[in-house]
Amino acid sequence: MAIPYRKEKLSSQIAKEISQILLYELKDPRRGFVTVTRAVVADDFRSAKVFVSVMGTEKDKKLTMAGLRSAVGFVQALLGKRLRVRHAPEVTFVRDDSVDRTLKLSKLIDDLAKERKAREAAPAKPEEE
Repeated sequence: MAIPYRKEKLSSQIAKEISQILLYELKDPRRGFVTVTRAVVADDFRSAKVFVSVMGTEKDKKLTMAGLRSAVGFVQALLGKRLRVRHAPEVTFVRDDSVDRTLKLSKLIDDLAKERKAREAAPAKPEEE
């Protein structure tokens, strides 16, 4: 079984390195506004899922994910040079929509709060007798 702290350390290092690669070294025009949210390494350290958040329209998101999938070899080659491990893990990019859901929920809560304030600020109707 893998040592848990080693797995976590490698996961965070992979997320950090891939985010640097995507930001400074990937020149693919399809790459949109991408943020690496986290990486999860398999127990055998042979593969890693890299979760990315993509901003923009649905078309932009699909185009960006296609660009990332086509750049996997490039990213893995650079990652292999930067990590101090015997075998660089095989990288898979996974779209993470949690940021979008968080923004939607936050907006919904703000709208409900405004509605409630407006209801409380409105003068109460006198009851008819």
